Amino acid sequence: MAATKTSTPAKAPVQVRAEAKYVRLSARKARVVLDHIRGRTVPEARTILAFTPRAAAVDIEKVLRSAVANAESAHGLDGDELIVLAAYADEGPTLKRWRARARGRVNRIRKRTCHITLIVSENPKAQARPKRAAEKPAAQAAPAPDAPAGDETPKPSPKKRAPAKKKEAVA
Repeated sequence: MAATKTSTPAKAPVQVRAEAKYVRLSARKARVVLDHIRGRTVPEARTILAFTPRAAAVDIEKVLRSAVANAESAHGLDGDELIVLAAYADEGPTLKRWRARARGRVNRIRKRTCHITLIVSENPKAQARPKRAAEKPAAQAAPAPDAPAGDETPKPSPKKRAPAKKKEAVA
């Protein structure tokens, strides 16, 4: 019989979740916007949502801010180092309303709602890099190199040339 090695499992990345329930928006319209940010980093997702001209982007941006705030306060993570692991919109209850039509009839109006869920997690690529707080003191501790001795003179930067003048056409 072969001996099996038991090793300690690797530390799983922390997943943080935020939900917005009963949002007055159809799930179908929310999914269009959610497809754009799924799998992106948080700064990228914020930029995409800021320039998305759909009404769903405003509600989704609120949920993203909430998820990042949850990660920062509860787990001490850096908001800029997170990625959007999962983003989905489930259907909520539908409000049914009636609209009067001609000849005593009515049409049904469906005011749909949805539940928006975002799950953010630590970026595996960011874990390999050192933390930002560790980088800043190292950069300040390194002394600036002294100016070179008098025998080297700094070279002047090249001057910018004016744009070439257009030649007049000879008739």
